[in-house]
Amino acid sequence: MFSNKKKEKNRESDFVKIGALLIHAARIDENYSKEEEEIIRKTLLNLGANKNDLESLMTKAKQCENDSNQILDFTREIKNLEEINKIKIIKSLWEIIYSNKDADIYETNLMRRLAGLLYIDSKTMGDIKDKIEKDNL
Repeated sequence: MFSNKKKEKNRESDFVKIGALLIHAARIDENYSKEEEEIIRKTLLNLGANKNDLESLMTKAKQCENDSNQILDFTREIKNLEEINKIKIIKSLWEIIYSNKDADIYETNLMRRLAGLLYIDSKTMGDIKDKIEKDNL
């Protein structure tokens, strides 16, 4: 798909940052479950990650999330993605949050901040949230 190794490296970095953001959302309630990890894996594959690289990407994403102290580290590249891919990421974030049937104050605060950082309008964010919440109840 990529003839240039630099492009491949940048693409891998994007997947690591996306994975780190998703892991951050999963860990924010201090209850990181296998179900949440499965959502993260499916999201990365859905966005175009290579299945053969998935374990490596997950390991790097976990390390990236551990080493970072702010979500800006994860969102810099993500905000430049195509709208459809940002929507997929937002949908996955809400799926992670509602995988335990409830959203706490830290999770909803994270999503409000991400809406601004990723340039997602509040109506779109609310519509996605409502659909995921309804599907998980």
